[in-house]
Amino acid sequence: MALLERPSGAERAKDFAKRVSDSRHNIFGRHGSAAQARLFEPSIQGLRGLAALSVLLVHLYDMPLTAGFLPPMPSWFDAIIGTFGRGVEVFFMISGYLIPASLVRHQVVSKFFIDRCLRILPVFVILHLALFVIGPLVGYKFFKGIDALDYAKIFLANLFFLPDILNLPLGQQNAWTLTYEWVFYLWFAAAYYFATRSRPMTTLLVLAGVIAVLYFPISAYFVVGFALRAIELRIGARGISGLLLSVACLALMYMLLEYVHPFAGLLPGLILFSTVLNPASTIAQQLSKASPQFVGKISYSLYLVHPFALYPLQVIGARLVSQGYSPWVVWPLFVVLGLLSSFVASTITYELIEVRLRNAIAALLGTHERKASVEVQSAVASPLLRDDLRDHPRFDHHGPA
Repeated sequence: MALLERPSGAERAKDFAKRVSDSRHNIFGRHGSAAQARLFEPSIQGLRGLAALSVLLVHLYDMPLTAGFLPPMPSWFDAIIGTFGRGVEVFFMISGYLIPASLVRHQVVSKFFIDRCLRILPVFVILHLALFVIGPLVGYKFFKGIDALDYAKIFLANLFFLPDILNLPLGQQNAWTLTYEWVFYLWFAAAYYFATRSRPMTTLLVLAGVIAVLYFPISAYFVVGFALRAIELRIGARGISGLLLSVACLALMYMLLEYVHPFAGLLPGLILFSTVLNPASTIAQQLSKASPQFVGKISYSLYLVHPFALYPLQVIGARLVSQGYSPWVVWPLFVVLGLLSSFVASTITYELIEVRLRNAIAALLGTHERKASVEVQSAVASPLLRDDLRDHPRFDHHGPA
């Protein structure tokens, strides 16, 4: 197994050296590698699907635990399942890797943010409105006993991704990560804009980024993807031993994040992501297969929608156990039906909102043709950067028709 493998070929090496030495081609530059920016990497989409699935799995455990119908579990099993929620840091790595290419591709910051809004907001806003319309009717969580003023404050805070900052209840269970994503978008866009215009502003932005990482350590995982975009490190992990290396790094990253410190998981996260980025590695080949690609394609919807799909089943499960049914019967049914309903709901949401509604809005704004011609790499996660050409009928899997 070749543990360290850089892109082969003298011309590729020469081009890489030139881009490192030439400031016009740095990761902030306006003339970055267009080929690199347009490259679709299926292993990233598969990794995104894996991250979304791990978050779903932890909720299939936590929601029954909260509702009181999880059967007694050994402590070691609880400890392992508890790490699955760290899939959000995988999304951050992916965003850190893709955002530089996205900015280079768009070149104009305003166009970048228009496409980010088109990517993130349709699903989020529709779920947000559904929650604040239906939530009070069913007595969901924080809606119990609040007045109109509190309702308005919570509504607006969640709409603008500010509940944690304002110390208000979080609406959508997983939407807290979008706050990190938007802050990273704003920071990187500002750094991209000022890098060739103002050295003092760039210095201040870098300093602000360092302070943010120190205060919010999980934001360091954006830096992992950012670094791999800059240095192009690729680890070739082939065969069973290579696959075991990648899986071990993923597990170690999750465990260190959950039980030690976010910074402790950075190295295994870096190794994992660098193997995923190498098309020759076994993990990249596995993630590029049809099933992981499908999960990656719907990952943003899956990430946001599955708590809505699981909530009715959680209520039913709690009632069944209160009526005398065994948790050993109710919980497996919850898991099976929860997986099924989550994937069905997410697939529908993806097709109706992420593809059709988003394209309709883009057409109204006059950006549809531009999006179809520039969006290639899917993602925001984060899972939040899925701008897959295959969503657009004018393009097949290989390029423009």
